[in-house]
Order: sequence, then structure tokens, then C-alpha cells
Amino acid sequence: MADSSETPITLSVRPEASRRPDDEALELETPGTRARIIAAAARLIGEGGRDAATTRAVAATAGVQAPTLYRLFGDKQGLLDAVAEAEIATYMAGKAACEPHPDPLEDLREGWDRHVAFGLANPGLFAIMAGETRQKSHSPAVEAGIAVLRARVHRVALSGRLRMPEERAVLLIHAAGTGTVLALLGQPEAARDPGLSTAAREAALAAMTGEAPAVPGPRGAAMALRASLDGVEALSPGERHLMRELLDRIAGAD
Repeated sequence: MADSSETPITLSVRPEASRRPDDEALELETPGTRARIIAAAARLIGEGGRDAATTRAVAATAGVQAPTLYRLFGDKQGLLDAVAEAEIATYMAGKAACEPHPDPLEDLREGWDRHVAFGLANPGLFAIMAGETRQKSHSPAVEAGIAVLRARVHRVALSGRLRMPEERAVLLIHAAGTGTVLALLGQPEAARDPGLSTAAREAALAAMTGEAPAVPGPRGAAMALRASLDGVEALSPGERHLMRELLDRIAGAD
């Protein structure tokens, strides 16, 4: 007699993927996702430089999937460009808010010192920002920064002290300031010349205005005496050597 019972059929049910394709779309639509990714990348760059901002690290820090980065920024360079844009915008917001100084050259000095201080404090971000400013087509944030510098140079021109075309002066200050930061970053921190930024700044301003850079106080006196020390016959060679060393220390002090 035939067995009427049926052999049970086992159906293989494929488990649902833990993350569906439309999850990424929802992720893209979440307010603040782009800003969160940029902030995560900026933090990683600030802590470990450009190489620390890998796609995997940025995605993990921001709490998103790696494909989201590509859909929002295209590629890693697009993400780095977005970081540069955001950092420049934040930096320029503080720079533009400064009250003008009665002396337009003091405004340029303040801007230079702020630029150098930011670069030395944020080497990874500064390297990316400097690369962004070298592009032929500048971002709105870079253009805003150049506009602030251009306005400050224009004030020098209005005062009658500018001795070169305004656009050349803008490029001179921008190139000299950025070059100073990159030169200092290229040295070990302990070996950096603390007076290099001031010397470069005053040389650039002197080239713009034709005014000799003044070094006030004991530093200026030490430099003047150091320059004429070889003609001082009242000192022995050993004494001149010692005096030269002491004057160099005074002249190089900030």
C-alpha cells in the first residue's frame, strides 16, 4: 500500500539584507548628514593630517555608509574640497568681523598674523586650504577671503602709501603669507625661526609701500649695532665674537 503522506518541502528563505538600498537615500535626505561628514573629515585631518581622512575612517566617524560619501561628494578629492570650503568660510567669518584699524597697514599686519597662526595650529587643514586656493576656479569662500584682503589693500591705496598696482599687492601679500606658513611647517617645530613671519610680513609691506620696515625697541638697536660691529676697533676679535652672539640673540627675540 502506497504511503499517502507527503514529503515536506523545505523552502529556503533568503534573509532580508540588514541595509536596504533605499536606506542610503534616506541617509542622504537626513538634515545635517553632509555637515556631519565634513565635520568628521575635518576632525580626522586635524588630528592626523590628510592621510587620516580615509573613506572608511570618515564614514565610521560620521556614522554613515561609505557609498554615502561618494554619492554626496563624488570622490575623496570632492570631500577634501568641501572640507576646505567649510574651513575657509568659518575662518573668513571671523576675519571679516574685525573692526578696521585707523592705520590700514595695521589691518594687513593683523590679517597676516591671524593667517600664520591658523596655519601653524592647523597644518593638515591649512595644506588642503592652500591647495584649494591654487585652483583656477576659486570657491565662494576663497573669493570672500581674497575680497577682504583686496579691501584692506585698497585702504592702503586710498591713504596714498601704496607704490604698486593694487592687484599685485594683493597677490604679494597672499603669496608671501601662505609661503611663510608652508616654510615654517616644513621645519621641525623646535627648529622654527620665531622671527621669520614678522620679517617676511614687514618685507612684503615695505615692498608695497616703499617704506623701510621699522624695528622698534632694543631689537632695532641690536640689529643696527650688529651691522656696524666689524668696524668697532675697541673690541678684540674674541670680544666682537661674543658681542655678535649676544646681539644676534637680542635681534632674534620676539
